[in-house]
Amino acid sequence: MQNHYSLWQNLLILGIFLISLIYSLPNLYGEDPSVQVSSTNALAQEQANKIEATIKTAGVNLKAFEFKGGRILARFSNTDDQLKVADLLRDQMGNDATVALNLAPTTPAWLQKIGADAMYLGLDLRGGVHFLLEVDMDAAVKQAEERYTEDLRLALRDAKIRYLSVAKDSEFIKVKLKSADDKPALFDVLGKGFKGLKVTEPDEQDQLWLKMSEVDVREVKKFAVAQNMTTLRNRVNELGVAEPVIQQQGDNRIVVQLPGVQDTTRAKEILGTTATLEYRLVDVEHDVQKAVEGHVPVGSKLYTDKNGSPVLLDKRVIVTGDQIVDASSGMDQDGRPAVFISLNGVGAAKMGKLTQANLGKPMAVVFIENKVDTKVVDGQKVRHKEKVEKVISVATIQGVFSKRFQTTGLDSPQEA
Repeated sequence: MQNHYSLWQNLLILGIFLISLIYSLPNLYGEDPSVQVSSTNALAQEQANKIEATIKTAGVNLKAFEFKGGRILARFSNTDDQLKVADLLRDQMGNDATVALNLAPTTPAWLQKIGADAMYLGLDLRGGVHFLLEVDMDAAVKQAEERYTEDLRLALRDAKIRYLSVAKDSEFIKVKLKSADDKPALFDVLGKGFKGLKVTEPDEQDQLWLKMSEVDVREVKKFAVAQNMTTLRNRVNELGVAEPVIQQQGDNRIVVQLPGVQDTTRAKEILGTTATLEYRLVDVEHDVQKAVEGHVPVGSKLYTDKNGSPVLLDKRVIVTGDQIVDASSGMDQDGRPAVFISLNGVGAAKMGKLTQANLGKPMAVVFIENKVDTKVVDGQKVRHKEKVEKVISVATIQGVFSKRFQTTGLDSPQEA
């Protein structure tokens, strides 16, 4: 059959075919059983050297050891070596890092340099983990109602409106005034800062019943789902899964798919980890070294920071995680990683009072993580809960702040 195409057309077709062939080559290579080690704070070179030494003395066939971006990826020839090293590193690293099993593609470096990567397969072709998680919407709405109740009490005090009670029952936030004459002033307060509440006037002239509007309830639920999805993405990053699926399903469910993840139990533990923050003053009146030696002052508590250095803090907690109503990461005006915090009424009042009385003094942020860890004891897997507390930031109080502020002193946007 005669070829009716010109030379340049034939060359173009040949070129497209060759390029397609090259970029499909990564799919012909397999995957290595691997162990990934990562941490909230990027691992240091010294830590990587220790981990590499541990692996090399474990009597396993280490194919490759990669340290990049503060993370470690160790490749092995078989799953037995992979599992053995994972257990060793979990014992060695403890709570300082996350050790996860994974499958690493074996695409040659020259193909990776031109952006030729293997096609990532879903759960149906590659296997992995599928989770369907449900967000507790009732708890989110209840927390919002409690926040409104606390904020309203503070607003009434600031406006010098006398009241007998501001209490939440099963349906309404009920405000009972000392005098019905103060009701116009109460309406004025509600119009300024509580537009998300619907007002019902009962027969009693000295009372108002308040309820969250449907729009406000929807916003609270929407925020609860978004916040949980953000948290799950951060947790999945610890596992180092390529192209995970994290998406909302319906109004209150989140689907998490982790292709290629072998350790289902570990994935469940990491995703199920809960965390919160506490703000405390740094104890500058006592010697930290004496506290390390065992002489901790009565009103203080000894912590360690992210570098393992001791930090002595006041036992009294300024603000706890349940008083934080919103938190987001970003960069401050100087381009430094920061976490932007919003507090409820009670937390804002405490923070404002404390910062006013302690200008120029250091304040610490304590990161508290509740983990469920699985260890092998006498040949059997034993699960136990563990609470990890670590100082992640110490900064000087530069000014008086209360409801909204930012936390700096973080090493990277990932840590924020």
